[in-house]
Amino acid sequence: MSAPQIGVVRPESPVIPQMRVAPPCAFVVFGASGDLTHRKLMPAIARLIQRGAIQQNVSVIGVARRVQSGQQFAAGVIKAFEEFAPGAAGDADQARKFAQRLDYVPGEFADPVTFDQLRAALERHDIEHGTGGNRLFYLAVPPSEIETILTQLKASGLISAPRGQPWTRVVIEKPFGHDLASAFELNHVVAGVLDESQTFRIDHYLGKETVQNILVFRFANSMFEPLWNRKYISHVEICAAETVGVGTRGKFYEQTGVLRDIVQNHLLEVLALVAMEPPNTSDADDVRSEKLQVLRALRQPWADTIVRDVVLGQYRGYRLEPDVAPDSVTPTYASLRVFIDNWRWQGVPFYLRAGKQMAKRVTEVSFHMQAVPLSLFGREGVCEHLQPNVLTLRIQPDEGIRLNFASKIPGFDQMVGNVAMDMNYVEAFGGEPPEAYERLLLDAMRGDATLFSRRDAVEASWRWIMPILEHIQNEPPKDFPNYEPGSWGPESALALPRRDGHHWRSL
Repeated sequence: MSAPQIGVVRPESPVIPQMRVAPPCAFVVFGASGDLTHRKLMPAIARLIQRGAIQQNVSVIGVARRVQSGQQFAAGVIKAFEEFAPGAAGDADQARKFAQRLDYVPGEFADPVTFDQLRAALERHDIEHGTGGNRLFYLAVPPSEIETILTQLKASGLISAPRGQPWTRVVIEKPFGHDLASAFELNHVVAGVLDESQTFRIDHYLGKETVQNILVFRFANSMFEPLWNRKYISHVEICAAETVGVGTRGKFYEQTGVLRDIVQNHLLEVLALVAMEPPNTSDADDVRSEKLQVLRALRQPWADTIVRDVVLGQYRGYRLEPDVAPDSVTPTYASLRVFIDNWRWQGVPFYLRAGKQMAKRVTEVSFHMQAVPLSLFGREGVCEHLQPNVLTLRIQPDEGIRLNFASKIPGFDQMVGNVAMDMNYVEAFGGEPPEAYERLLLDAMRGDATLFSRRDAVEASWRWIMPILEHIQNEPPKDFPNYEPGSWGPESALALPRRDGHHWRSL
């Protein structure tokens, strides 16, 4: 039976607080000639300008090894606007005015001369664009470059004192470490240069509108929070499926695999958000401290439980991708059964699954409520159609919230059907929600670290997943490849929830 759609009623006079715009600052991107800068960062800046979140006193300086002039860099940025954020830069006159706020410094990251030139450019921007000495450095570089750049920034006097004015903040792009040891070492390097309040470890998943709405949905609606526990929730699914393969990223993916690329950061971050206790305030550290408690409460994987609770897969054709070993055992799919050992969630299984070359591109969280203990509706045939309620938070695509519940089908007989209420962000509030990088860049400029990872949480997530990674290294999978492109992963993954009397939700 198809589920009818129930519309969302928008308030006639919604109370929309005035947006806090970005303060004056110079946005400095290391690795400015790379793909991330042109596909994500610069289009995000363009959209923030269009939305009025960035004013005239914010400028951009690119730093990279590629030798080019400031005019050439500006032309590439404007081209990126046109390709990845069409219309966001406004008309030609507005694009030309923004190009005047763009600058470029070529040079090696290990060369002090590069940073002397950067300091001169920053001082010039303070005078010409009113950036006020505030600096937001974005490290869109491999992890191996981070220590070099931070050391040079400190030696050049470009890192100001923490919690002072003017301010300095540094955004560090993932992956943040390859394992617990490397994450700990990188954190040690960062702590030698920056205060934790100046450090913004970015995970673009946390910038997605539905992820941000998790806290509001839980704690601003008194009808849901009392149900958010083991008494009423049977199990939880967190899914991140992609239809694409690794493409030209084979060399990177061979070093990471799906467990490091998706599970350790993205899925564990989302799990911590949906499972955390109410924070005392909305302060960034209060929120992040509650997320940390969830990570610390994750049940420790052991050799015998890993075999039972972790299913890995690799799609057919992965070994033929560029830069992939012909006998590779790197997983491109993983499903896990996870438990949180605390009073709220004891005994509730959290099923995580992520993979490439899947049947559908979808990222969502589904809460399956407990079944009613007794049928009150007569015939046995009615009971068979009585399904437990499911609450689904769609993160991508089509961001929204869906609630499935039972209702009587109109007629003379007592027939029960399943109905869905579906809220879509675009339909409910009008216009596309901001892209993840828009929100995260704006928050970094405003000094709000709520959606960024803290040092102790990064280490806690690595500490939890390390036994799984070490087990796979010691006992590599022998059945790869084991699922077809366009499927939902290996057949053995079906047994993971089935062992508890559940099944994967149809997507």
